[in-house]
Amino acid sequence: MSGAVLVELTTRRTADLIRDAAAHAAPDTDARRIGDYYAAFMDEARIESLGLKPLEPELARIDAVHDRRELAQALGETLRADVDVLNSTNLHTENLFGLWVAQDLDDPGRYLPFLLQGGLVMPDRDYYLDPSAPMAASREKYQAHIARVLELAHFKDAAARAARIFELERRVAQAHWTRAESEQVLKGDNHWTRRDFDTRAPGLDWQAFLAAADLARQDSFVVWQPSAVTGLSALTASEPLDTWKDYLRFHAVERASPYLAKAFVAEHFDFHGRVLTGVPQLRERWKRAIDATDAALGDAVGKLYVARYFPPADKARAQQMVRNLIAAFGARIDRLEWMAPETRAKAKAKLATLTVGVGYPDQWRDYSALVVEPADAYGNAERASLFEYRRNLAKLGKPVDRSEWAMVPQEVNAVNLPAMNALNFPAAILQPPYFDPRRDVVLDYGAIGAVIGHEISHSFDDQGALFDASGRLKNWWTQADFAHFQQAGKRLAEEFARYRPFPDVHVNGEQTLSENIADVAGLSVSYDAWHLTLHDRPAVGAGGFSAEQLFFLSFAQAWRGKIREAALRQRLVTDGHAPPEYRADTVRNLDAWYAAFDVKPAEKLYLAPADRVRVW
Repeated sequence: MSGAVLVELTTRRTADLIRDAAAHAAPDTDARRIGDYYAAFMDEARIESLGLKPLEPELARIDAVHDRRELAQALGETLRADVDVLNSTNLHTENLFGLWVAQDLDDPGRYLPFLLQGGLVMPDRDYYLDPSAPMAASREKYQAHIARVLELAHFKDAAARAARIFELERRVAQAHWTRAESEQVLKGDNHWTRRDFDTRAPGLDWQAFLAAADLARQDSFVVWQPSAVTGLSALTASEPLDTWKDYLRFHAVERASPYLAKAFVAEHFDFHGRVLTGVPQLRERWKRAIDATDAALGDAVGKLYVARYFPPADKARAQQMVRNLIAAFGARIDRLEWMAPETRAKAKAKLATLTVGVGYPDQWRDYSALVVEPADAYGNAERASLFEYRRNLAKLGKPVDRSEWAMVPQEVNAVNLPAMNALNFPAAILQPPYFDPRRDVVLDYGAIGAVIGHEISHSFDDQGALFDASGRLKNWWTQADFAHFQQAGKRLAEEFARYRPFPDVHVNGEQTLSENIADVAGLSVSYDAWHLTLHDRPAVGAGGFSAEQLFFLSFAQAWRGKIREAALRQRLVTDGHAPPEYRADTVRNLDAWYAAFDVKPAEKLYLAPADRVRVW
């Protein structure tokens, strides 16, 4: 994808910054911490000489588990790793439960801990339960992978242990909610008190678990998938203690593998890279070191990045685009014939309170308490993981910081934070091919403008529309308006469900609905915002294309890409986004695209006017 090209460029730039930090930083500075973290990861000779030694203390703690209470303590200690630099790219947690500290959806002025289902190494429950041939093959290879990891760690009877571990994970998967269910905010907003866990999810010693997770004094939680939490808790009591200990041992080694000797790294890549995503070759070590350093010290690296690569003029241009897009979205709300005045007023109020961060946060994180040693790669990762976990726990009981960023500046991405009613557009995505101050502005609106419009639209998609201007989970629609909106979403889900990347699988229109709504609305509003820049002057084309054609060509080029079959199959199961080629086909729902290219009814992408989905 075009984004992958930009990721490669950003990685190389970041590598230069980190190497400079390693060479010139003063002691006890963030630059020194960055340099030492990178150097420790790159010291292959030392890592090789240590073998499994860095993991011995954790394995010893698992060996010392003798009863269910101690099992609960061991599981509680792993909760800390959910906000995790060791597996920062994972879309789920391999720990039995995950923890996310965020605003209470019912009271956006306070933070609460959100407890989520976890416990799986493979990407999703479907990998354990789907009877299709590709999934069955993945399960067979995964069980073999478990055995090889246990053998590398010198555990006896590896094959038999692997079979038991896999069966336990399969039962964990059976308790899980599906991806589509987990994305339903109204189903996930479940408030439990500390006492509720004992009655609603018996089996686990919750007192021991929460104490080990540093949550003993916390009385209020949001349990996102309650039946899954109940099912997982029951498994901790019903399954043999020895099986749970083997499960913990395997997960400990699996999670640590990228920081261990070459044999562990190779085995980890063989399964997660070759088997699950079809990647034929392990990425160069320096690139993996950059990813690891970014995950541990992201804000500190980002501060260096924006100082060198994101000038104030670029930020000002992007901010002006944001203002134009917000104005265009407001105008679209005003023109909606089907929307009642009371719904329209609340939609405009939400738009008016939207907070948009461009490039980088106003306040940088303080890493002074994080200990980084130049010869301790695994220890650095563990300390960084615990540091981040404690940073999140420290939010509990404090006022909500609405200026906090969810991304680092060197990340090629963007995000909408519904409870914050805020958007983040990191500096790294504000580069060609998405954003380029040297070219005609129409091309920027077709590319990054559609991205900005997409994120604005998330505040009004099937999930974001459930949050009011304060970030409270509250339905602010009239009943008739919301029914109209839901019907449009249903039609869009059906449109995307007709796309078949492979004969045996189609895009999940419900799973990708939020993103598809944001794509349609975002592209529409960006087109309007570009027209605002013309100030009623005629648009001028270039290179034999009209200006309108250039807008849509820029949008299409932003979605160029190739992907291996295994990786695409994984994304179809786990990703809330449709594959890029179908996201490019969003244009089918815009009348302006038909006019720009004179698209006729007999052509493949043509949709009759009545079949075009207009959400906003």
